[in-house]
This record gives sequence, C-alpha cells and structure tokens, in this order.
Amino acid sequence: MPKKKSDKLWGARFEHDADSLTDQYNASISFDIRLYREDIAGSKAHATMLARQNIITTQDRDLILNGLAEIEQEIAEGRFIFSVEREDIHLNIEAALTERIGDAGRRLHTARSRNDQIATDIRLFVRDACDSVITSLRSFRSILLKLAEKESATVMPGYTHLQRAQPILLSHHLQAYEAMFARDTERFVQTRTRTNQSPLGTGALAGVSFKIDRALSANLLGFDGVIENSIDAVSDRDFVFDFHSACALSMIHISRLSEELILWASAEFGFLNLDDRFSTGSSIMPQKKNPDLAELARGKSARTIGNLVQIMTLLKGQPLAYNKDMQEDKEALFDSVDTVLDTINIMSAMLPSCSFNRQHMKTAAEANFSLATDYADYLTKKNVPFREAHSAVGSLVSFCEKENKTLAELTLEELQNIHPAFDKGALEITIESALNARAVNGGTAPQTVKKARKAAQSRLNEETK
Repeated sequence: MPKKKSDKLWGARFEHDADSLTDQYNASISFDIRLYREDIAGSKAHATMLARQNIITTQDRDLILNGLAEIEQEIAEGRFIFSVEREDIHLNIEAALTERIGDAGRRLHTARSRNDQIATDIRLFVRDACDSVITSLRSFRSILLKLAEKESATVMPGYTHLQRAQPILLSHHLQAYEAMFARDTERFVQTRTRTNQSPLGTGALAGVSFKIDRALSANLLGFDGVIENSIDAVSDRDFVFDFHSACALSMIHISRLSEELILWASAEFGFLNLDDRFSTGSSIMPQKKNPDLAELARGKSARTIGNLVQIMTLLKGQPLAYNKDMQEDKEALFDSVDTVLDTINIMSAMLPSCSFNRQHMKTAAEANFSLATDYADYLTKKNVPFREAHSAVGSLVSFCEKENKTLAELTLEELQNIHPAFDKGALEITIESALNARAVNGGTAPQTVKKARKAAQSRLNEETK
C-alpha cells in the first residue's frame, strides 16, 4: 500500500517512507549516540565559522549555540528522546534543534555534509580516546617502576623456551614491560598526531561552494590543521586503523604480562600470591583461588585483535569516497576504547597488590644449573675458546646429573677433571657474582638495572610535564 511522502530531513527526493526494516537496519543511533559531545562541538564550531564568514547571521549563530547547549545538557542528563527514524546522531540533533529554533536550525547544515561531519566527530573521539589511553598507560608505567624499585633485590630465574635459563632481577623483568608500554604510549601519541587534522568543510567529497574558513573551524576544535584533499578527508579511516593497531599491541603486551602472573601464581611456580580482592573462587572446589582477572585481561586481547582485523576488512574493498560501510567503523572502535582502558585500570590496581615469594624465587633461580653460562664465561676469561668452554660445561652438567650434584657442590678436583683451566676462583661463582657480572648497558646487574629505572622514570616525568 502506498505510503505518505517521506518527512526525513533528506526525504524530499522520495515519494514514500522507508520500510520499517530499512529504518532499523539503516539506523546507527543505537551506538553513535556516544558521539553526541563531538557532534555538538563540531556543530558549534561550524556555526561560529559560518557567522564569522557572514554566511549566517550572528542572531542565527546565537540561537544555534544556545539550542545545542540545551540539547547537550538534556542528552547528558538522559532526558533527550532519540528516534530510530532519524537514523543517526547528526539528524537526531539537527531535527531537535530545528524544532526548537526554526529556520536558524535549518541553516546549520550549510556548507557541510554528514560525510565531513562524521569524519570530524570520529576524529575528535579518537583524539580524546588517545589522550585517555596515554594517561592510563603513563600511570601504569609509573606503577611498574615503583614495583620494580620495591623488588630491586628480588632474584628470579629468567626463562627462554619457558625453561630456566639464567638468574635475573625481578626489577629487570618488570622494567622490560615498562619499556613495552613506553613504546605503546609512543604509538598512541603518534596516532593522535595523525588523527588531529580537520576534515570539516570538505562537504560530501568535492568541497563546498561557500567561502568558508576551514582553518578557523579547525582551530576552534583544537585540530593542528586541515586535510587538504576533500576526497581523502571524508573517506580516510587510517587513523581508526592506527588506533586499533596501537590497542591490539598494547593488549598483547598486557596479555603476556597476564600470562606470567597466571603462571607465577600457580602452585607449580609459586612465585607470587594474588590479593583476595583481585581473585575469585570455585563453585565446587573450596580450596581454589583463581587468577580470573589476569585470565580475562589475557582473553580480552582477542577482542582488540579482532577489532583490528575488522577495520582492515571493512576498508579494503571500498571505492572512494564515502560509503555506508563506514557506519560499521564505530562499534568496534568503541569496544577497543573500553576494553583497553578497563584492562589497564584493572591491571594498575591488581599488580601492586601482588606479593612475591622472594626466597622461593631465589631458590628457583639457583636450580637447574642456571649458572652454567657463568662457568663457561669463567673458562673463556681464562683464554679458553668459548666453544670449548661451552662443551666443557655441558660435560660438567652431565656429570652433575649423574652424580646428583649441583654446580655449587662440585670440588675443585671435579671441576679440573672436566677442564684444567678451572681454578679455585670457580668455587666463588654465585647468584650474586653472576648478577653483578652483567653490568653491560641493558644487563641485569643491580646497579645497571637501577640506572635504567632512573632513566625510565626521567623519561616518564618528561612526558608528563
């Protein structure tokens, strides 16, 4: 049955209303409501610029600005009524504004399109998201450095292939994560820089025919400049990809840290105890204390990796310029923002509450012939070729296994039976000597680690000035 002529803001071209299924499938207001602050900020800047260029009157500008302020407050307080028929955040706000102030509201959309409008909104959103994640990462890095200082004397086994390899300081291990998150911080800073260019005023794709001042509206919104190519301005979502990429890698780093916390909290490792506030129990096994939050953090990395794949897949087949496909860029983006911020916050609260079993960690660091490399180095410093020294110590380990001895329990005679270059100095090889010997830049010697920690703290302090 024929329907009435469409009353949508864009509907003059159409003779009939859209089917209700079309309205539901086409609408994005259920999720892009989250962009209302950005949308209103962009409209305020646009109206101000239009008035400055004498495209609209100052009276219309004031009506628009006041009306937008009222709408923003109503949305913030949950009093604003959104309509699926009005599709998205842009048309919901514009229609409500027009209902309140009449023709002045109809003039707001002069010299812009929803294409450059949404491109502006999402850039503002990503910019603010970058700022939030950067702040959270810097706070988390500070927590890691404080924990590293607290555990500066704690010795643990370092691992390769998840096999005990060489003794290291726990502080050295924690500072490795701080270095990862420092790089993550840089990626979000770089993403923010690339994001902070204004597409506003480029219209649907070809620019506009009015004498607007794009630099003015960009400045009002805090952008560093304008995007020069109008087609690129409305169709570019590289900055969304950049954000997802930075999120995914940050979450991978968090996942690696979570994996170690999970292992260390197990009875098999026994390196740390989780605080009750950040653990859960079992519904059937009363003795259980599960590292669920660390497991969730590890699992949630999959969301951000999936979201990265989603934006790549979304963009790969689109011709220039704007396509409706781009409506699908938002939900995954919002999810990555929430996931990363929530995960950093929970890790920031949980990590300082962990207590480390220091003596057990040191005992583990001494086990499994972890000082074998130091015995090989000892021979090498006696002018024995390293490959010969390596072979000799391999034979030494084999001898210990057969005799059920540790390296520290060997006599000088037993050492010299394996290689004559061993002397009584080899009897003084210990965990402490092994750590102190690795004073090369980047090594695990206590003073080297302390120096690196101070340098990392200085860099962090400089970033937060």
